[in-house]
Amino acid sequence: MNDFSNIIGHETIIEYFRNAISMDKVSHAYILNGEDKSGKLMLAEAFAAALQCEEKGMEPCGNCRSCKQAAGRNQPDILYVSHEKPNTISVDDVRKQINDDIALKPYSSKFKIYIVDEAEKMNVQAQNALLKTMEEPPSYAVILLLTVNADSFLPTILSRCVRLDLKPVSDEKIRKYLIEQKQVSKDQADICVAFAQGNVGKAIRLSDSENFNEMKNSAISLIKRLDEIDLHGMMEAVKKITDYKLEINDYFDFIMIWYRDVLLYKATADANRLIFRDEVYSIKKAASHSSYEGIETILTALDKAKDRLRANVNFELLIELLLLTIKEN
Repeated sequence: MNDFSNIIGHETIIEYFRNAISMDKVSHAYILNGEDKSGKLMLAEAFAAALQCEEKGMEPCGNCRSCKQAAGRNQPDILYVSHEKPNTISVDDVRKQINDDIALKPYSSKFKIYIVDEAEKMNVQAQNALLKTMEEPPSYAVILLLTVNADSFLPTILSRCVRLDLKPVSDEKIRKYLIEQKQVSKDQADICVAFAQGNVGKAIRLSDSENFNEMKNSAISLIKRLDEIDLHGMMEAVKKITDYKLEINDYFDFIMIWYRDVLLYKATADANRLIFRDEVYSIKKAASHSSYEGIETILTALDKAKDRLRANVNFELLIELLLLTIKEN
């Protein structure tokens, strides 16, 4: 059961939702804006369950019929908007699942709640269709738009929604959760925390990954021997990285953490602050051979590689160019 007490961080948003419920000032439309896996869906589901809870408190009770239905995602008045096309929420999706449905009164609850995940995928026509509903919504309607990019919405949509931006969760809270609840070692927790950069879902996903150590060792091993690799070795390295294509952003993040460690050691010579503390001798060696400009160039190249992946650039060519940039710096 998703309730507010199970959510790590995001206290300001939780407090906002609780106040809206207790003061009976629930808006018709909200935007939850934050990174993928940052907790938007958990917040939306907890808020929806609390609004529909038969106990009428600020939290879902977890025991009433509505809460049990919400936990199983079969509460008839909490509706999840789906889309068949992977990259588009179309005007037909909005019309059929929201506009044509919203005039029907709630089946069993006070509210009728629509959760639109990946709402940034709404095309302009879909947004305009939704706008018609937002302009004169029924008193019982609540629309929750979950997005990684609220700025992709039309200004007219933004002006009719309460926008709630998810902030990064503190490293200490994530580390405590991973060690106490997920039973991971302190060293693994430190890597997951550094990798997640305030995103709880990313930290949990990495801590659960069966490939965690294998991927980490593969990335570090490649970086450590990149200086000695010839053209044939480079092609083999590209082929090896292709094995991790589905998790390539995680793979890049391991490399990024490595070079942040190199940069930190070069600036401070403090091994205690490193994430990859067990690699201190290799990091020390890399720091002595690298310039600040070279490390910054590599970190920038990693960010650009992530952007290019989203733009569907040729995968193998992208990896080859990235490895060449790292090798040259």
